[in-house]
Amino acid sequence: MFLIREFKFDAAHNLESYKGKCEKLHGHTYRLVIVVEGVPDSEGMIIDFVELKDIVKEEVINVLDHSYINEIMNQPTAENIAIWVWKRLEKKLQRDNCHLYEVQVWETEDSGVIYRGEKIEGCSK
Repeated sequence: MFLIREFKFDAAHNLESYKGKCEKLHGHTYRLVIVVEGVPDSEGMIIDFVELKDIVKEEVINVLDHSYINEIMNQPTAENIAIWVWKRLEKKLQRDNCHLYEVQVWETEDSGVIYRGEKIEGCSK
């Protein structure tokens, strides 16, 4: 079973290792989707939505919202942001009955990435 929670945050970035308009400073209203895979516990929940919200806010939203993401990671593409989010949440969401399954980072309404913890070398600091 998959539990899903969606978040939004506003942030600015520029892609220094990119040739095109995105190398200039600009911003997005990002959509972040966190997917947890698991089985319901004795309370009938994979993880409490409120608890998931609190963890994601503390570990991710409070850091990225209204930030200049280049000060947090190198080359802050949607791909690198997804890896960074995964690293911040993976251990916090590891339980006997569930684990982090997927991170989605959407830069625009129709452009985003999905990351499921695959090992990718050299993607973020």
